[in-house]
Amino acid sequence: MKVLLVFGTRPEAIKMCPIIKELEKQNDIEYKVCLTGQHKEMIAPIMQIFHVSEDYNLGIMKSNQTLTSITSDILIKMDKILENEKPDLVLVHGDTTSAFAAAMASFYRKICVGHVEAGLRTYDMDSPYPEEFNRQAIDLMANYYFAPTEWAKQNLLKEGKESSHIFLTGNTAIDALNFTVKESFLDENLAWALGSKLLLVTVHRRENIGQPMYRIFSAIKKLVEDNADVKVIYPIHKNPAVREIAKEVFDGEERIRLIEPLDVVEFHNYMKKAYLIMTDSGGIQEEAPALGKPVCVLRDTTERPEGIEAGTAKLLGTDKNIIYQEVSRLLTDSKEYEKMSSISNPYGDGLAAKRIVALIMSFNLNEK
Repeated sequence: MKVLLVFGTRPEAIKMCPIIKELEKQNDIEYKVCLTGQHKEMIAPIMQIFHVSEDYNLGIMKSNQTLTSITSDILIKMDKILENEKPDLVLVHGDTTSAFAAAMASFYRKICVGHVEAGLRTYDMDSPYPEEFNRQAIDLMANYYFAPTEWAKQNLLKEGKESSHIFLTGNTAIDALNFTVKESFLDENLAWALGSKLLLVTVHRRENIGQPMYRIFSAIKKLVEDNADVKVIYPIHKNPAVREIAKEVFDGEERIRLIEPLDVVEFHNYMKKAYLIMTDSGGIQEEAPALGKPVCVLRDTTERPEGIEAGTAKLLGTDKNIIYQEVSRLLTDSKEYEKMSSISNPYGDGLAAKRIVALIMSFNLNEK
């Protein structure tokens, strides 16, 4: 059996590398890795950390790239690779445009598609955009669905997907923590934050750029001004629009550090040392609870409601006052903090990659 794994962004790499490491142990599966290049600088360190190398790199990244250019470039370049490699199964992850375009290229060639992290939904095409479209479209084209949670599995069943092709695996993001978190990890930024309540911030989503981001940053600034024991570290996305707003709002704040993006080892260890996480990211909502850290989700919707329902995360939206009030509560109410930080993680046990590879080995790909 030949498997082609295709991904192109930093979050995909973090979640696909545990599967690659598991495939390395198998003698009966030939596998190849194809990077799309949707993220370039941000993905290389992750590949190095996991000691994984690519067989192909589509190299699509260019200045001012659009969703249209990403999709069309991947479709054209993937087609040649699929023609040459003739894989039995193409594995894609999540909801990126890289995953969508790779799945479509495979579908056009009638090659089986396996979707890792299948079944996440908001059922709102504008939130998150374009991810909600991407993941629903991938699941229309996929043959096998690796659902991270029971809720995701139920979404797929309700949509009429073949029940015998839906598998509850857990999330490979939790597996990745086994490779990265070290108790002894300390660097200059974390040394600066010692003795404080560290808020680790990540805000970058397309739909938050503009007024929502101004509101989020204003709430964070007020939290720092009103709590002398709070410090903020914000590994800031390379998007110039995000950087411009952050610089405008946070300029001159001594207890807010804007730093360059962290590699996966650094970021996972920053999460481990943080008091809580404020984020509009998807994957962090899964990872932080495994480390016992409350998550404040700075979005109006989430395709990961399991954390909200379990109590490991709070969906705060982008309203300045709500963000300020809810985070203040976690900073001052020790019982509420302990309650959130002690709940078991609903997203998995760190064995998802093993389950996925075992399932792949059991597939009869002639029976799509």
